[in-house]
Amino acid sequence: MKVIVIGGGIMGLATALELRARGASVTLLERAVVGAEASSAAGGILGAQMEAHVGPDLLDFVRARDAYPNFARDLEERTGVHVGYRRCGIVKLVDDVPAARALLDAQLALGLRAELLLDAAVREAEPEISPERRAALFFPDDAQIDPRALLRALSAACARAGVEVRVGALVTGLLLEGEVCRGVSLGAESLAADAVVLAAGSWASLVPGVPLSLPKVTPARGQIVALEERPPRTRRIVFHATGYVVPRGDGRVLCGSTLEHVGYTKDVTAKGVVDILGAACAAVPSLGAASVSDYWSNFRPYVAEGGPLVGASPVPGLFLATGHYRNGILLAHDTALRVASAVLGG
Repeated sequence: MKVIVIGGGIMGLATALELRARGASVTLLERAVVGAEASSAAGGILGAQMEAHVGPDLLDFVRARDAYPNFARDLEERTGVHVGYRRCGIVKLVDDVPAARALLDAQLALGLRAELLLDAAVREAEPEISPERRAALFFPDDAQIDPRALLRALSAACARAGVEVRVGALVTGLLLEGEVCRGVSLGAESLAADAVVLAAGSWASLVPGVPLSLPKVTPARGQIVALEERPPRTRRIVFHATGYVVPRGDGRVLCGSTLEHVGYTKDVTAKGVVDILGAACAAVPSLGAASVSDYWSNFRPYVAEGGPLVGASPVPGLFLATGHYRNGILLAHDTALRVASAVLGG
């Protein structure tokens, strides 16, 4: 079976790799360069319990998170690229202790590990947290991965597996036979396929020919500031009311993130940086002495209702792997498995 994957981010690469592992002939099309957009700019937080809290997504998120150690190990063994998987735990600062206790009880009832930390216990979990913060939830099994390293590993694994990766390949339309998708057009060139997977992130709805009946995917800008701690001090991911602090374990610390619906404007703004660093330093005061090493923005693929979009679409032959918003890294491998099963029937 011949499959075309549109989009060269982590979602597209993981899906292409899984399809190839199951015997499909796979061509991946990327309009710019592999990993140029959200994938290389993400925080890499595998925060299943922190993100989902309770509700229908929680156990799906936990399953995806718990599959990551084997996924990461397999990629590292195939490619020799260390992807930065660390089960460091997440400390989520809270103000409403009764609500936090109710959330804790709900997660414990599902057999998940979590703790409510009060007073000194907050700083036992993460000594760099401000002494003014008196309560937190701790999710010891939540983890992180380095998205840029994951991109390198997935790219190398796809190359070794025989996935054809074409960069600078702008899809200008879907090829339809009647109501069935049979490939894509690249300007003057047409590529036939038995199935097409749309994994184009925030640009998914802009691909000509994508059904208007699908929920629209739009960009939600997130700005991030990278710091350097020398020596490294912060150990665990810390979530506060407006963002997060993600220590990589080697002195690098990512601070994020804004949430802005500003179209495809990729600017990093003065207000964004001030807000991010102000909130991060209030939560973890020692970051005030860290140096700023970089800053960037990315576009999360946002779907107002019904996201993420995974599996078969209303158009036979067209499959979806997009709209994951804040959880694309967390759900990438799980989505790849689900989409490959939908495409290949098993």
